[in-house]
Amino acid sequence: AQLVESGGGLVHTGGSLRLSCAGNGFPLEYYAIGWLRQVPGKEREGVSCINNIDSTTYYRTSVKGRFTISRDNAKNTVYLEMNNLKPEDTAIYYCATDHRCGPNWDGTSITTWGQGTQVTVSS
Repeated sequence: AQLVESGGGLVHTGGSLRLSCAGNGFPLEYYAIGWLRQVPGKEREGVSCINNIDSTTYYRTSVKGRFTISRDNAKNTVYLEMNNLKPEDTAIYYCATDHRCGPNWDGTSITTWGQGTQVTVSS
C-alpha cells in the first residue's frame, strides 16, 4: 500500500499543472490528505490540505487563490490544481496522510507520504 504522486513537469511562469495523488491499496477516504513541497537544502513546507469528513480545505498564504485541492473518493485520488505558477513554486511535491487538517497546516503530523513529483517553473 502506498501513495503515488503524478502530474509534475516543467512549465513557464503563469502556467498550470494538476498533480494527482493516488492511493494504491490505500483507502484515502479515511484520511485527511495534504500536499507538501520541498526544495533541496530547505525545509519542507505544507502547501494545502483537505479533510476527509467534511472536505474543508486549507492553503498556505502564498498559494491561496492559485492552487485548489480536491478529492474524488470514487477514484481514490486527491488532486492539486496549480494555476498562475511562479518560479518560487519550484519544488518536489509530496502527498501525505494526516489525521486532520486545520489552519496553518504545516505537515508536521503526517503519517504516510509518497515519493514525490518534481514541479519546475521557469521564469
